[in-house]
Amino acid sequence: MNEKAAPTLSFSFQSEPDPSQGSEAAATVHLFTEIEQGGVVSQESLAARLGIAVGLTNAYIKRCVRKGYIKMQKVPARRYAYFLTPTGFAEKASLTAEYLSHSFSFFRRARNQCHDQLALCAKRGWKRVILAGTGELAEIAVLSAMEVPEVTLTGILAPGKNVSHFAGLPVLSECGREVDAVLITDTARPHETYERLRELIGEERILLVPLLHIVRKGRV
Repeated sequence: MNEKAAPTLSFSFQSEPDPSQGSEAAATVHLFTEIEQGGVVSQESLAARLGIAVGLTNAYIKRCVRKGYIKMQKVPARRYAYFLTPTGFAEKASLTAEYLSHSFSFFRRARNQCHDQLALCAKRGWKRVILAGTGELAEIAVLSAMEVPEVTLTGILAPGKNVSHFAGLPVLSECGREVDAVLITDTARPHETYERLRELIGEERILLVPLLHIVRKGRV
């Protein structure tokens, strides 16, 4: 029996949230990490490290000081020395654990939903499927495809992407004609990708995972 070869994937969970994603918990954990590393810093340099605005950094610091997570001491040249309190250490551990729990929950949901869509393809006799959009969801879809041997992922649609392959699949600039269905894995602009695909291949051949919250505009 032929088995699908396992692709080389870069998918991994971060041990801490990424503050650039706009999550308050992410920014707080990253703030705690920067402070834990020590050193005297200005709020401008701290904001640059966090990747958020200075005003927002100031708001986070004030809130953490008020809650007893951080102590601060003013030093010359408009700089501050920040210290993480025992309560702050405990809060950091709690937020990090919560983030990891959410990440693994996302992985399980994404893998199950991708598997369901690919299994639907197998049921309908659709054997050649491409993904639309690179990123972690695409990598999860590749893993899910290994459990559905009747379906073959033939590429990833990512116009403008300056790479030849992603997650072991060739990166495509267009769908091509020999494709049975397209699974949307674009988490950055899923709705825009959906609208473009509707014009290119029609509603019936577009596969959607519920976690992207795309509402179909036509019947399938």
